[in-house]
Amino acid sequence: MASSSDHTAKIIDGKAIAHTIRSEIAEEVRGLSEKHGKVPGLAVVIVGSRKDSQTYVNTKRKACAEVGIKSFDVGLPEEVSEADLISKVHELNSNPDVHGILVQLPLPKHINEENVLGAISIEKDVDGFHPLNIGKLAMKGREPLFLPCTPKGCLELLARSGVKIKGQRAVVVGRSNIVGLPVSLLLLKADATVTTVHSHTKDPEAIIREADIVIAACGQAHMIKGNWIKPGAAVIDVGTNAVSDPSKKSGYRLVGDVDFAEASKVAGFITPVPGGVGPMTVAMLLRNTVDGAKRVFGE
Repeated sequence: MASSSDHTAKIIDGKAIAHTIRSEIAEEVRGLSEKHGKVPGLAVVIVGSRKDSQTYVNTKRKACAEVGIKSFDVGLPEEVSEADLISKVHELNSNPDVHGILVQLPLPKHINEENVLGAISIEKDVDGFHPLNIGKLAMKGREPLFLPCTPKGCLELLARSGVKIKGQRAVVVGRSNIVGLPVSLLLLKADATVTTVHSHTKDPEAIIREADIVIAACGQAHMIKGNWIKPGAAVIDVGTNAVSDPSKKSGYRLVGDVDFAEASKVAGFITPVPGGVGPMTVAMLLRNTVDGAKRVFGE
């Protein structure tokens, strides 16, 4: 594809795709309710009062209401002990109306995240972070019960935009447990040739330039420049970085890990920030919750 100045990438509208998925889910939930007299249930556990965590939780609660999933909100004080938090998780594990459990991260410093996430029943691990789910994701011929929401959303965006993955060169920028690592495993499962770029990678620019698919998840505003992108590549930008902007009421605006203005002159497909991956993450959480309920209902 020519990278002439008049070229603009096809925008992958995560908001619109997520809206379609939510309509599909609402339809499914109605069907389950009519057939079984029960609806899927999602429990969201939040510790403390971090503003960003509260915002995420409210978004999830609204999304559940919109598709007919029952929300169980568990708010615990910042100083809750690890033992008390884990016993709350065990309580939700044994509640038959709860089909998915999500513990909002990050947790306060005095709580060991690994212990808490490991306490969630693998059948209710809608975040897909249980070591058994991640382990199965990493192994050929095994299927995890749940895939992590953001990585699953990234692949769904590619699939619904008609981007071929099989045999393509994919570069994942970042290796976090939440996005980078699982998305690279998912791409590998989908038969891409996958390279991970991280903070110790020499000459990341040269590696990214080879990519047919770029997944940016490093949390560095505009780290990836437009001239790093191979003409016609598909770019999925997971980054949400606040940069100061006095013209905004909040004093900041959100930008991705990719320089959108420049990259969209070269790429074949690109997601905007915000409005790209974010809405898909919530849609995939709803999808996982419904899938968990369907297993319980014997669907």
